[in-house]
Amino acid sequence: MKIEHVAMYVNNLEAVKNFFIKYFKAHSSNEYHNKNNDFRSYFLSFDDGTRLEIMNKPQIIDSKKNINRTGYIHIAFSLGSASNVDKLTEQLRNDGYKVISSPRITGDGYYESCIIDLEGNQIELTI
Repeated sequence: MKIEHVAMYVNNLEAVKNFFIKYFKAHSSNEYHNKNNDFRSYFLSFDDGTRLEIMNKPQIIDSKKNINRTGYIHIAFSLGSASNVDKLTEQLRNDGYKVISSPRITGDGYYESCIIDLEGNQIELTI
């Protein structure tokens, strides 16, 4: 069994799509648009076959994204090496994204950093 895809609502569909294409080499499907309820989405595919569906519709509510809450908390991307984690973390920092934890080895043995994306979601960068 495997997780087929993860989905998330976003405010700015095009900006989020471009973020994942630029920094994580995502490949995007064509936009799906349901004209009955103005729902729009893209499926973003990554080199290993993992998929992320990003979605938008006028009725979504953008609640405050507190990092210390229950539920889904972050998406983790395996970048293949500590050097790649360091480089992408620094690129994101230089491009104005908030780095909430710089690259380090965690207590459970992961080499990782965490950033906040353009919509306030936490993304973990790991080996």
